[in-house]
Amino acid sequence: MRGAIADDFTGATDLAGNWRARGLRTAVALGVPTAEDLAGLAGHDAVVVALKIRSAPADVAVAQAREAARALAGLGCTQVYDKYCSTFDSTPEGNIGPIADALLEETGARSAVVVPAFPDAGRTVYQGHLFVGSDPLDRSPMKDHPLNPMWDSRVADLLRPQTAHPVAEVPVGVVHTGEDALRAELARLEESGARYVVVDALDNDDLAVIARATADARLVTGGSGLALGLPPTGRTLGPITAVPGRRAVLAGSASRATQAQVQAAREHLPHVKVDVAAVLADPAGQVDSLLAWAQERWAEAPDRPVLVYSVGDPDDVARGRAVTADASAVVEGLFAALAPRLADAGATQLVVAGGETSGSVAHGLDVAVLEVGQLLSPGVSWLTGRRRGADDVNLVLKSGNFGTVDLFTTAWEELG
Repeated sequence: MRGAIADDFTGATDLAGNWRARGLRTAVALGVPTAEDLAGLAGHDAVVVALKIRSAPADVAVAQAREAARALAGLGCTQVYDKYCSTFDSTPEGNIGPIADALLEETGARSAVVVPAFPDAGRTVYQGHLFVGSDPLDRSPMKDHPLNPMWDSRVADLLRPQTAHPVAEVPVGVVHTGEDALRAELARLEESGARYVVVDALDNDDLAVIARATADARLVTGGSGLALGLPPTGRTLGPITAVPGRRAVLAGSASRATQAQVQAAREHLPHVKVDVAAVLADPAGQVDSLLAWAQERWAEAPDRPVLVYSVGDPDDVARGRAVTADASAVVEGLFAALAPRLADAGATQLVVAGGETSGSVAHGLDVAVLEVGQLLSPGVSWLTGRRRGADDVNLVLKSGNFGTVDLFTTAWEELG
């Protein structure tokens, strides 16, 4: 069985969707799985443990990652895939390095590759620099990220402040020579003392070479793209079953991609913007108000999704709305409280935008395990959420940066 640890929920479903695309029956455990959860995961080909630690203090993140690694070992996983964002979202005080350091210890690995590349989503690494489309990371929209602004594109330089271990690089020319050459270079660098090796990757063929060269490694780290380097099993997995009911979109991300998705959806869907000040003044009252609004819209058109969002256009970001850490926490709390109320009112199909928002919604719904279904676009899949003591729901939990611009209006077509 393959096992992975993801630092947020959308990253977990992103990776799980890529594994499923290779023919692996994949599940996502939300949080460190209990003994009961582990028993239910044993029949899968791959399991991703989704943690909500991307913005957590390093000591908290490390403790949870260690627990998750031990749970995966109990399932029989011999390789741990340490999954973080493909844009390496993290400040110099961030926790990507400390988590990887802890997993080196837990797995007994002497070294690990660092592969944030995800070419299908426009993330590539060339000469050690991470690109978003044609732009180096520090010249991409990520340079203005409200919580983790990225001011450097060299992955090794981003990682070094977070770890005491040496970091090396492998250029794409070695990758293009083939898996044997890459394996030999990784072994040489490990013998010279490197514990992390940033490997260039420009396309999925490069990811396939890296995946083969590290097939026996106890630990690999990166974005979800490396999963696409696995050879396909040849197995065809059918779509998940749609749970009949009402539909809603909950968008808590401030990313430019989500802003564009919100703007496109407002042309077609009934929509309401979260009033952060009103939520601060009366959180329970705002949940009641949003629920009543949604029920009124469903009464008018039962099959039409409703859209609740926090940031709708760049002016909102410029004014600082819903993008500070405190305001983001308020929005996450609102969606965590609103989601189960919507579900109780008959909403069984939810599209959620934003990593932190997705984690909050999943917690609010008390989802224990996600079964991964059909892929909508790179990094975005339909899921079935298994709730504790309640009926199942269909979910899309997407990173703020992912998904087509029309996702909020077209996702339902793929669910049926």
